[in-house]
Parts: sequence; structure tokens; C-alpha cells
Amino acid sequence: MNIEQHTKIGFIGLGNMGSRMARNLYKAGFQIIGNDIVEEKCNVLTNIGAKATLDTNRVVKECDIIMTSLRSSDIFVQVAEQFFVPNVEEEKIFIDLGTTEVGKTREFTESLANQGGILIDAPVSGGPHGAETGTLRMFVGGDEKIVEKCRPILEVLGDPKYIVYCGPSGSGQIVKGVNQLVMGLSAAAYMEAMAFGVCAGIDPKAIRQAVGADNGWRGEFGRIANRIIEGNGKTLVVKYPELPYFLNEAEESGFEIPLTAALYEFCKKGSYEMFDNMKRSSRSFWHELTKDSDIE
Repeated sequence: MNIEQHTKIGFIGLGNMGSRMARNLYKAGFQIIGNDIVEEKCNVLTNIGAKATLDTNRVVKECDIIMTSLRSSDIFVQVAEQFFVPNVEEEKIFIDLGTTEVGKTREFTESLANQGGILIDAPVSGGPHGAETGTLRMFVGGDEKIVEKCRPILEVLGDPKYIVYCGPSGSGQIVKGVNQLVMGLSAAAYMEAMAFGVCAGIDPKAIRQAVGADNGWRGEFGRIANRIIEGNGKTLVVKYPELPYFLNEAEESGFEIPLTAALYEFCKKGSYEMFDNMKRSSRSFWHELTKDSDIE
């Protein structure tokens, strides 16, 4: 299949990220049918003249390419089992833009391929701003020839120099894991260092002034310190909801990621609930570090 402007694209999941990506595809001239289980989210597209529906089956059946931006691996699995597998046709392409367990990605790649379908894993990084501006980083796995055919679509969503082909099925999800662990583990390290100081009685402003800076690792530490000084430490994220995906892949592949395991277990034992920057239920590492002190 050649990717042309008349290619019908179904876009499932119109949340903070998906609505912006679908809108950019529509504005670029592609035929879009958006889909979400919440009518108000569908209205985001219909209000600008694009098509949207609550009927997921219709989207999968009518469109040549199905893109998903879903909030968890479990939700992607549910959608794939309920709608993709029963409706797959020869050369129908599915592109998963969310973060999904590597094993599940490979499982559905094989299942769809047995019926002539194709699954590309293309998780993204850059948040709502990157989705809005079309400057996302994209980590892409799957059949390289199909990925290249889909590049005109991907380049509407992401910065071309950061749309990177990573290897066969699941490779995009693995590199997304690298991305998430870099962010989560580094944030956790800075929070723990800050907690060591403030729980021992040091004014957080003094720590920021002494250790922070405008760039490099000191700059990142300074940004974390500022959030804590402003009283927003509990809202800092360490990618807690996704850590099991990466731990499962490491276990399946026979290696260890001990810092990730320790971080997950530490957060897991806590009871303080929050929502992360993707509106998923999460745990606050900062709260767990400081809950037995007078620090907020």
C-alpha cells in the first residue's frame, strides 16, 4: 500500500496526546476518523471539521491505517483483542503510539501477521507540547519497509530527525523504555538527594543555591529542587505506572535492572495516590521519601 493523502487513517484514543496528533494529521490533509469512548473527546475533532465516532469497530473496518494513543499497555491489549484481531485484513497497518509491554507488542505483531496485518510500534516522547507542535520523538519498531512507507504520516507527528527506526517488532518499545528510565531514574536520584538534605534539617533553598546551577546535571537538580521548594514535590513523576513493563522485559530476557526494581518496590509499598503527567494513577516518590518528616 502506498501512503497517500486519500489513505484513510483511524485514530483511536483522543486524550491529551491523541487529540493533538489526530488534529495535526487532519490539518496536514489526511482523511481522519477519530475514535474515543468519551463523546466530548470526539467533539474535539468534529468541531474542526474532521470525522469522529464512538464506534471502534467501524473505525477498524473502514480505515487502511489504525493508529492508537492509549494510556496503558492493558488498555491497548483490550482494544487489540476486541477490535484488531477480529477485523484484521490483508495489508491493514496498525501503529501503536503508546507505551506497551514489549512481549504484548510482539504477541500481537505475530497474531495480526498470521492474518495479513502489520503492527508497528512507534511510542512517542515529548508530552502534550510535542504533540501540539508536531515535534515528538518517535521510537519505531517493526518491518522496516512498512515503517518507511508510513514515514510521511509519522513526520506530521514528530521531528523527522528524531523519528528513529530501532529494529524489529518491540524495538521501539524497548527504546521508549530507555527513554522513560533515563527520565524516571534521574528524577528519582535528584529527589532522593534532596530528601537526604531536607530530612536532615537543611533549608531546601540553601541546597538549591549550593548544588544547583543553570545547566548540566546541576541544572536538572535545580529544576527538581525548585518544584520541591514551591511545594510541588508530590507531583514529580518517576514513571511508576510503566516500570513493570520494563521489569517484565528484563526478566523475560534474562538480565536485571536493579535500580528500576528498587524504585518500583519502594513506591509500591506506599499508599499515597496521585496522577502522573499522563493522568494515570501513580505513586509519589517524594511523598514516600519524606512522609515521616515534617517536609511537604
